[in-house]
Amino acid sequence: MNALATSLPSAGTLAVGLAVALAVIAALVAVMRRHRDAFPLLAVFALPFRLPIATGGRTVNLLIPLYLVVAAGTLTYLLPRLPAWLASRDADAERPARDSASREAGGSPTSPRWWASPRGVEWLLLIAVALYALQALYSSDRAKAAENVAFFYVPFALLFLILRDVRWTRELLLRCLGVLVALAVLFAGVGFVEYYRKSLFLNPKVVAANQYDNYFRVNSVFFDPSIYGRFLALVMIAVMTLVLAGRSATESSIAWLRERRRQLLGGAAVLAWLLAGLVTSFSQSSIAALLLGLAVLGAWCWGVRPTLYVAGALLALAAAVVLLAPASFHFGLKGSSGSASNATSGRATLIGGGLELFAKRPLEGYGSGSFETEYKRHSSLATASAENATSASHTIPVTVAAEQGIVGLAVYFALLAAAFVVLFRGAGRSPPRIAIAACFAALVLHTWTYADFLEDPFTWTLLAVGLALARQDAGVAGSSV
Repeated sequence: MNALATSLPSAGTLAVGLAVALAVIAALVAVMRRHRDAFPLLAVFALPFRLPIATGGRTVNLLIPLYLVVAAGTLTYLLPRLPAWLASRDADAERPARDSASREAGGSPTSPRWWASPRGVEWLLLIAVALYALQALYSSDRAKAAENVAFFYVPFALLFLILRDVRWTRELLLRCLGVLVALAVLFAGVGFVEYYRKSLFLNPKVVAANQYDNYFRVNSVFFDPSIYGRFLALVMIAVMTLVLAGRSATESSIAWLRERRRQLLGGAAVLAWLLAGLVTSFSQSSIAALLLGLAVLGAWCWGVRPTLYVAGALLALAAAVVLLAPASFHFGLKGSSGSASNATSGRATLIGGGLELFAKRPLEGYGSGSFETEYKRHSSLATASAENATSASHTIPVTVAAEQGIVGLAVYFALLAAAFVVLFRGAGRSPPRIAIAACFAALVLHTWTYADFLEDPFTWTLLAVGLALARQDAGVAGSSV
């Protein structure tokens, strides 16, 4: 009890912190009321920043700046509209006229394809969050489930609701991308400093791991090299889309060619800088996510079949290199300790343990947030170390299967299917939409090899912007009929 008390902040500290938070929220509300595009820009700026907070005997890395922005956005945008929403029998009546075209294209619940519409994705998100909260009732780790709902699902859902209703113009999208690029360039610079000094600013776990690895991993201002790598990969995919978008322009004036040359040189410089930052993270999952995103852009530019041929050849070459390389290359497949688990940094063993849990309770699972506890308790492949149990939940489909069973898996895959259909349908005519679709595909792959799907604000942000752009395109198509 005394140890818990000492880990909690004092009443005075809480009061000061609450006062500062309220003052910041009030200032943000004033800015948002004055500038219409302030919320999306501030939200995008706050997406990467996490602060460590001790709660319930554990440390959680929380996105405090994003919470403040979301709170201010809720007060500015959502609460003034709440009475109208409650008074309306049909929420669609409050939508702009452009949304009617998207409902006619399959957005109505009475349509057999309603699930593959922006409204269907929204309903599936709601179902996923509600199911997670419901399955927390029988979880062996209700505290973990409550943390996920309170610190991730609820604030990110509010973020989604506000961003979904933003009018995303080309200028606003470019300004948001500019914010992300500036942050990524800065973070990569911090990573280079860490790599040069062989010392990390954050995350003592990675500091300890670096003492035993054959390479040094950086995480910049993030608490995890893979989350750092994910951020860089997503920004690189968006920048690459911008570079490729000008290739089909028909203008050929001298001024345009000079501007195009500046864009290519600037984009190449940014991509080279960020790629170097990604390499220093040694995040295999982030590199795989980047390659998938680039493959989507390749299919957009040059067609699906050529992209499949090139991707297949590269995969075959990579497999040959890994299989034929000597043990000194440290791929983990050869040598005295060579194994699939070693080659995948323990992922193969962890997946096997997660599948054991799913096989023991396939229908309903062990409850939301229970993976770590149940993995240590049941899996014959798990060790008793807390570090191994923590990393055991790093493959999202396996985690969902173990925690939420077939019911949770069905909702999860239905959400993915609907999201991919909505994001990719008609995206070939819109560079911003194909960028969102490629980033979302890369993020999903990253979650399959690492962690955090609905626990990542980028998931909700990409879906919100993608759904808004799909509605806008549907509205334009409907008005032209």
